[in-house]
Amino acid sequence: MPKITKVKSRQVFDSRGLPTVETDVLLQDGSIGSAIVPSGASTGSYEANELRDKDPKYLNKSVFNAIENVNNIIEKNIKNFDSLDQENIDKILIDLDGTKNKSKLGANAILSVSIANCKAAAKSTNKEIFQYLSKNKNYKLPYPLMNIINGGVHANNSLNIQEFMIRPDGAKNYQECMQFAFLTIQNLKKFLENQNFSTCVGDEGGFAPNLNSDEEAIELIIEAIKKSGFEPGKDISICLDIASNEIFDGKKYSFINDKSITSDNLIRYYKTLVNKYPIKSIEDPIFEDDWNSWSKLTDVIGKNVQIVGDDLFVTNYQRLTKGIQEKSANSILIKLNQIGTVTETLKTINLAQSRNFKTIISHRSGDSEDTFISDFAIATNSNQIKTGSLARSERVAKYNRMLRIEELLNNPGMQKL
Repeated sequence: MPKITKVKSRQVFDSRGLPTVETDVLLQDGSIGSAIVPSGASTGSYEANELRDKDPKYLNKSVFNAIENVNNIIEKNIKNFDSLDQENIDKILIDLDGTKNKSKLGANAILSVSIANCKAAAKSTNKEIFQYLSKNKNYKLPYPLMNIINGGVHANNSLNIQEFMIRPDGAKNYQECMQFAFLTIQNLKKFLENQNFSTCVGDEGGFAPNLNSDEEAIELIIEAIKKSGFEPGKDISICLDIASNEIFDGKKYSFINDKSITSDNLIRYYKTLVNKYPIKSIEDPIFEDDWNSWSKLTDVIGKNVQIVGDDLFVTNYQRLTKGIQEKSANSILIKLNQIGTVTETLKTINLAQSRNFKTIISHRSGDSEDTFISDFAIATNSNQIKTGSLARSERVAKYNRMLRIEELLNNPGMQKL
C-alpha cells in the first residue's frame, strides 16, 4: 500500500501567462506525481469554482489561497492514506471542501491534488497512466478535434464562432491524423498569407485572421482541405465550437453579421449551415440554460451531426442526467476542472457512455505542458480528444504524448466515430 507522505503545491503559469496551481504528491515508496491545473476563458456558469485571490500584484489572478489550502489543509487530511484508493482520496477532498461547487478550498486546489495523486499511484504500480486508469485493455486512440481558426473570446478578431476545427475522419492511425492536419494547416496558412490575412494564432493555436464572416472561415478551411488532397466531409470533417454563452444577451444571439436573432432562427441557421458545408460536430450551439432549444436542435440535426454539450453539462453528473432525459444533445465535452476530481469525471463519463453519448476529452484555453488528458482519453475509451491546434507547445505536447502511446501500443487503431 503506497501511502501519501507529502503534498506540496506552488504557483506556476499557464499558456496565457496567468497564474495557476501545480501540486506534487509524494508516496512512501518514492513515487512522485505532479499536476498543473488548466483554466478556461469561455466558461459555463455551473463550473466548479476556480479560487483566485484579491491580490492587485497579480491583477486578482493569483492562486496563493488555493495553494495554502493544499499545503495547510489538504496535506494533513490525506497524509498516510493509500494513494491507490483514488475514490477515497477524492471523497476526502470533496468532504473537506463541503460546498456544492468547491468554492471553499477551490476546484483548482482540489483537482491538482486529485490528478497528482493519480499520477503518483500509476508510477507506484509501474504502469503508464492510461494503463493504470483503464478497466478495458482493448486500447484505441481518439480522433483529434484540431483547432484551425480561432474566434470569439479566444482571439481578438472579427469572428463570432469561437473555434473552427478539423477532424481527420479518414485517417487510419494517429500518425496519419497528424499528417492530415499538418497538411491542411500549412495550406491554410499559405492561403491566408496570399490574401494578406494575419497568420498570428489565438489562445489555442488556431489562426486568428480578421475575415468578413464566419462562413468565409469555413470556406477557407474547405479550400485548404482540398488543396491538401483530401475530400471534405469524408477524409476531413469540419467541427465548430459556437460558445453561444458568449454571444447571448439574455434574449437573443449576436451571430449572423452581428444581427440579433432568436434561438428558433439560430436553429434554422444551423440546419442551413450543416446542409451547405461538411460540418459533423457543433459544440455549445445554444445558451446553457435553454434546454428546450437544445432538444429542438438535437431533434432537427442530431441524427447526422454531433451536438456537443460543454457549458450545458460542465462535466456534471446531474446536469448530464437532465440532458439525457430531455434528449438535449448526443455528445459531451469532458473537462476535469469543470467538476474538480478524477473520480467525479470518471462517473460522468461512465454515465454518458452507458447512454451512447460520445465523450470528448478537452483541454482549456489556458493550458500547460501537462499531458494527463492524453492518457485520460485513452483510458476512458473516449472517441475524440480536443486539445487545440498543431501549434503552441502546450497543445502539441498532448499530440506528441498520443504519438508515443501509439508507438508503445504498436499501433492499436482508432476509436469509432
